[in-house]
Amino acid sequence: MTDTPNVSTDDEPIRDVAHLGHVELLTPRPDESLAFFTDVLGLREVERRGQSVYLRGWGDHYLTTFAITESDRPGLGHAGWRTVSPRALERRAAALEALGCGRGWHEGDVGHGPAYRFVDPDGHAMELYYESETYRPTPELRSTLKNQPQRYLPHGIAVERLDHVNLMCADVTANKEFMMDHLGFKLREYIELDSGVEAGAWLSVTNLVHDVAYTRHYLGKPGRLHHVAFWLPHREDVLRSADIFTEYRVPIETGPSKHAITQAFFVYVMEPGGNRVELFSGGYLIFAPDWEPVRWSEAERGTGVYWGESLPDSFKIYGTPE
Repeated sequence: MTDTPNVSTDDEPIRDVAHLGHVELLTPRPDESLAFFTDVLGLREVERRGQSVYLRGWGDHYLTTFAITESDRPGLGHAGWRTVSPRALERRAAALEALGCGRGWHEGDVGHGPAYRFVDPDGHAMELYYESETYRPTPELRSTLKNQPQRYLPHGIAVERLDHVNLMCADVTANKEFMMDHLGFKLREYIELDSGVEAGAWLSVTNLVHDVAYTRHYLGKPGRLHHVAFWLPHREDVLRSADIFTEYRVPIETGPSKHAITQAFFVYVMEPGGNRVELFSGGYLIFAPDWEPVRWSEAERGTGVYWGESLPDSFKIYGTPE
């Protein structure tokens, strides 16, 4: 039997992290950014606290999964990962503390309890937590489908839920190995250049093809955000979003088109604060515990798409903060 990079022959895999729970985005134009995420994307405001506004999609299970926070510069505030149990949180916090990348505990935030903060090798801020508040709809938002978080009341593009985050980094391999070795992520797909340098890695702890991706910043700048992505149920929703973006004069960077990596149907735009946002549909699910990561060579990567227009050069160099 051939071993794969996702299965250890000595120890059981780490299964302490459940999924991506929330993302905080920083923006120097909070009012315009809020209007984009609510009026155009269709997220609903949950609460305001300090310089932050907390939001959710109509299909999100939790009270809030996304926040925008006023800041001098755009970028990632932090990504929050929910653990599978309180003990799992303690285990991962202890491991990260011993590793030297921990930044300590804080009491929690809107929608979740105590969290342990840390940074990846590139300096992206993250946190782990377990206690979470489930969304409870008011009577007018309650769905007759009892397994749906709320009624589908379309507003704007009506994105369903938070999907994933893509982080730009100076060293893809170091960040990939950190997430795999210390948090239990599995490698799903990756790009290896002719030089042997990894240009991208797509990883997950769920059945999704990726919960997080790391892509190489070609100017070597660390700690940048490439994009945050929201899920739409159908590719027709992505096509419709392009019409709505055009009506609101939101510049489309690329798409609609289809990725080869992840098989996703996509469109990318810039929100008013300067951060890149992807609307994502399709993709594929992974159930095999011994999944063999898909390697893409420099030649196979080609234009970066399966079909449609080539990804622009800005994809390699633009991240926030600049």
